[in-house]
Amino acid sequence: MNHEELLKNTFQLATKFLQGMSDRPVGRPVDPSSMLSALGGALPDHGEDPLAVIEDLNKAADPGIVATAGPRYFGFVTGGSLPAAVAAEWLAAAWDQNAGLYVLSPAAAVVEEIVGTWLIDLFGFHREMSFGFVTGGTMANFTCLGAARHALFRDAGWDVERHGLFGAPPITVVTSEESHVSIFASLQMLGLGRERVTRIPTDEQGRMRPDELRSSLDEIDTPVLVCAQAGNVNTGAFDPIDRIAPIVHARPGWLHVDGAFGTWAAASPQYRSLVAGIEMADSVSVDCHKWLNVPYDSGLAFVRDSRAHQAAMSLNAPYYVTGSGAARDNHNFVPEASRHARGFAAYAALRSLGREGIAEMVERCCRLARLMAERLATDPGVRILNEVVINQVLVRFSSPSGENPDAFTAAVIQRVQEDGTCWAGGTTWKGKHAMRISVSNWSTTETDIERSAEAILKCAAAANGS
Repeated sequence: MNHEELLKNTFQLATKFLQGMSDRPVGRPVDPSSMLSALGGALPDHGEDPLAVIEDLNKAADPGIVATAGPRYFGFVTGGSLPAAVAAEWLAAAWDQNAGLYVLSPAAAVVEEIVGTWLIDLFGFHREMSFGFVTGGTMANFTCLGAARHALFRDAGWDVERHGLFGAPPITVVTSEESHVSIFASLQMLGLGRERVTRIPTDEQGRMRPDELRSSLDEIDTPVLVCAQAGNVNTGAFDPIDRIAPIVHARPGWLHVDGAFGTWAAASPQYRSLVAGIEMADSVSVDCHKWLNVPYDSGLAFVRDSRAHQAAMSLNAPYYVTGSGAARDNHNFVPEASRHARGFAAYAALRSLGREGIAEMVERCCRLARLMAERLATDPGVRILNEVVINQVLVRFSSPSGENPDAFTAAVIQRVQEDGTCWAGGTTWKGKHAMRISVSNWSTTETDIERSAEAILKCAAAANGS
């Protein structure tokens, strides 16, 4: 079989999958041993027909494919994939571009520069910000905090890239009580320690309290790296960045904002006030596979101090052929050299939506999240735990029989996941177990919300034995 025929047949398989998304169970219980048996076995001694390999893979993997790209997946703040983004991703795979160096792919370098510039404008960031494409939120935080580490030690007279942390002057890392786990993962990889932090108390919705921040900083006599967030992963709440930034910048300090999904609120006139002051941030992390709805492996790190950004990330080797003049070598802004050309899908998504389309998608998801909360709250056994400010809904279930609410909520979540109409995960909020619903998909409709809410309430009734 030739290359063209293989790709045509694969296109048909992919198209059939996408066309059946609305009717497909979102998730199903799958025995890992059965999948290992269907997909595994010994590595064959002789090569097999490529089309047979693809067809077998498609058939055997199907039971374990979760419909995260579909309209009723509400777990993990996971968006779907816009049609233009999927098409661009296919092209990128066919082009097989290494986006590390300009000479390896001038197109990849230019497209990433365009996307970064567009997003700086869309989000209202400081114009001097540099940027780099990474795999997702964790590596975006890592990159930003790496730049912060360089800048704070540089200003204290220490070259941390050359000399490491041994003997370095002290700095203090300040986080929120509600900082995302990826912040702490980044700190541990950077040698700053996930436990050697000062945690600032939050309000009832998980927003960092500026008065507590100010009081804590008054007791600290070292440079500070403060980590705020735009969009709490449970409640959707936003730290008051416009009040936090002046407190941090009144002393030697760096303000990083973990804005994986919440930064996209800046694209909406209705929700832009939630990120007021974000232009004062020294760095911001963003995920494109969340609210921009591009395929996975697409995050962005934005850093105001471009010199610190490049000093923390630049890689050089004698065989590197770097660009000249205005040419951009992407590896100078990220922790990788050889890497996927992530910018093409984001470029296609942004052009296909435009400013109005991005704003509409954000506002629609938020409206649908409120609708979900309203529909579920009609049941007396349901309690909505958060203010639904954007696309996040926290739900707790109680049983008339008096069963422990944590256990009962967990039972409802399990039934919902097994039912397959929609998928939502569990979390712990203020010591209470809850269902977490995130409406992030471009294709979700009111019908999907109504259908999902009905299924969730039926699962709750079944868990109660009624």
